Amino acid sequence: MSKTTEHDTNSVTSSLAAHGITVLERGWLSSNNVLLLGDGPSALVDSGYCTHADQTVQLVQDALEGRPLEVLLNTHLHSDHCGGNAALQRQFPRLKTLIPPGQASAVANWDPVALTYEPTGQLCPAFRHQGLLQPGQAFQLGQNLWEIHAAKGHDPHSVVLFQRELRILISADALWENGFGIVFPELEGIDAFDDVANTLNLIENLAPSIIIPGHGAVFFDTVGALRRARSRLTQFVTDPAKHRRHALKVLIKFKLLEWQSTTFEHLLDWYKNTPYIATIEQRSNTTEQYILQASLETLLNELQTTGALHMNSGHIYNA
Repeated sequence: MSKTTEHDTNSVTSSLAAHGITVLERGWLSSNNVLLLGDGPSALVDSGYCTHADQTVQLVQDALEGRPLEVLLNTHLHSDHCGGNAALQRQFPRLKTLIPPGQASAVANWDPVALTYEPTGQLCPAFRHQGLLQPGQAFQLGQNLWEIHAAKGHDPHSVVLFQRELRILISADALWENGFGIVFPELEGIDAFDDVANTLNLIENLAPSIIIPGHGAVFFDTVGALRRARSRLTQFVTDPAKHRRHALKVLIKFKLLEWQSTTFEHLLDWYKNTPYIATIEQRSNTTEQYILQASLETLLNELQTTGALHMNSGHIYNA
């Protein structure tokens, strides 16, 4: 596996900065934020989770150095990518927010169920949008022209942004250095693993030299990342139950990142009453409490084994 050294990271950061691109790498509760500056409109790609919104606003203001933020783009509308939208709209009243077209009606009429926030037990304050990111379009943002490409799979409405001359890809959750985001449609009984494969093929054809992922550090080993992503996809296609189990652990970890610590009883109550968890488990309404408790205990033990959390005397702590 190719390793990105500190020297490589500094070199890439300097290269991006020379083209008006600043990557605000965030912790896993929030997505990365990408600030684009130059002669064109100042723009931010993705806004993180709502509990980090004040920090997002401060980081963006510091990077803007007194300039206004003119455009906000969301690669998709999962809570960790658009949870800071409302705070940014309050801070920058003239901000134009652009979202992928698939859920525009749910945003306009603010439907937290259709947007999956309530079913997943996550938070996202209501925000407005003023335009759409139609695949096939290109926008001048900062110094450069950015192409919009559909990137179905992780989310059926997701897009990625590509700067062709510089070969820079803002990949969101379509491709990370070591994998990709949960394939949510699959959890809802909709075939989408082929969409993931098609998006990986798209990225291979674009042949980016630098990838800015939705989570994690900027990287440039596109070939290696695609190989690892395809290997992971093959595992999920071969064993869909493995993907569902992975999704359960990710949602538990996400909630623990938000809470930082909790009791087993509190987490069990959330686990039992979160609709999306029931969907993933393909659970009936009559599932016995002891079965749910055993299921959660097993998942927590697996997460503790990997170092994602630790437990002590009925309390659970993020790690």
